[in-house]
Amino acid sequence: MRRPAWVGGLLLLATGLACAQGGKPPKSQQQKTVALSCEAVYLPARTTWTRLVTIDYDQQRVRSVQIDGVPVYTFNVRDTVILTSTDNERIQIDTATQVWTSDFRGAATSQGRCERR
Repeated sequence: MRRPAWVGGLLLLATGLACAQGGKPPKSQQQKTVALSCEAVYLPARTTWTRLVTIDYDQQRVRSVQIDGVPVYTFNVRDTVILTSTDNERIQIDTATQVWTSDFRGAATSQGRCERR
């Protein structure tokens, strides 16, 4: 059975981050949670918010997503991108490039880089 592309993206993220930080790749790819800290710059106000994203997954699919400690009601996965919304903010998190983008009902937008915690 072929593994979905997003699983490979999350595993690549976990392995790449471990190597980039001078560590060895994990012995087992059984990691169940990835936590990202995203520095999102919101325009037009030019304010920066740190957003904490927690992704729980297994070898088959993403099981849950939390943003700032609040579970999101629903989410979709497209390749390595997680699409969701919370409090009328449409959010896209690309786990491969580690980028956060969002749109708050057209009144504000944000974009920023994410780092693994």
